[in-house]
Amino acid sequence: MEYFFDAFIKYADFSGRARRREYWHFTLYYLVFYLVFMALDAITTLGGFTLLYSLAMFVPSISILVRRLHDTSHSAWWLLLLFVPVVGTLILLYFLVQDGHQDNEYGFNPKGVAF
Repeated sequence: MEYFFDAFIKYADFSGRARRREYWHFTLYYLVFYLVFMALDAITTLGGFTLLYSLAMFVPSISILVRRLHDTSHSAWWLLLLFVPVVGTLILLYFLVQDGHQDNEYGFNPKGVAF
């Protein structure tokens, strides 16, 4: 959960780097909470919980994605690959599963910092 809350601390911080572990833990908790909100939508007649959650998580999701790309020495412009069906998503996924590079123009290697 620490990585999930850390994304809120760095809510709109698009600079720096995010470790692979940080990104994938955030994604895991994001999906778990998304499923919980989907269940709430199914149970209650109010609805809209999933939509509100998605809107609240949009900026933190993009910022941690950008920081993860920075860790693999890629610019945030690579996010435009999401507009290329299938192939663009696969290329971006390849970048996200790569191990972080040593110090680069986006900052020092976060693996040296213990969480």
